[in-house]
Amino acid sequence: MLKLAVLVSGTGRSLSNLAEAIERDGIAAEIVEVISSNPDAYGLVRAAKRGIGATTIEPGGRPPSDRFSKQIFERVRDRGVDLVCLAGFLWKLAIPEDFRLRVLNIHPALLPAFGGKGMYGHHVHEAVIAAGCKVSGCTVHLADNDYDQGPILVQRCCPVLDSDGPDALADRVFAQECIAYPEAVNLIAQGRVVVSEGRVILGEP
Repeated sequence: MLKLAVLVSGTGRSLSNLAEAIERDGIAAEIVEVISSNPDAYGLVRAAKRGIGATTIEPGGRPPSDRFSKQIFERVRDRGVDLVCLAGFLWKLAIPEDFRLRVLNIHPALLPAFGGKGMYGHHVHEAVIAAGCKVSGCTVHLADNDYDQGPILVQRCCPVLDSDGPDALADRVFAQECIAYPEAVNLIAQGRVVVSEGRVILGEP
């Protein structure tokens, strides 16, 4: 059973979706810890309703304090976590060597396009629309110490309509995120993910 820590900063929609998918689809994973960077995040309420242990670790300023990432990874080590899942987590982490390729992130665009510092939430969807893209989507990748970098695991697409504003596109992309993130966790839980020369190669089920 893959032990997960889910890191949130806001509503926790992705947390709820992942928890529901694990139960519904029989994914061999368990969310054992939720960590929020924001003490008022609704994601903490969602965790409590599901009986999942949760804590708040605040960044201590902008840029975050040196202790911020260290405290997070101390906590996940204490909980015996196998995989850290970033789910609407708005802060850059310093990933230690023992968690290299063990941090999963979902981004609301088709990386490597529309990624990098400052590209989160509606900023991404506004940029996609401004560029005149005909498709968008989401990317699940193994995070490293650079914004929106690291080997890509799952991508899913959706159309960008001529009538779209950022909210409409965000809803359509989130529907794909609800499929992509559990799929990525399931692939890791099945032991099918191998990283070779910076690329994810999927083994047989």
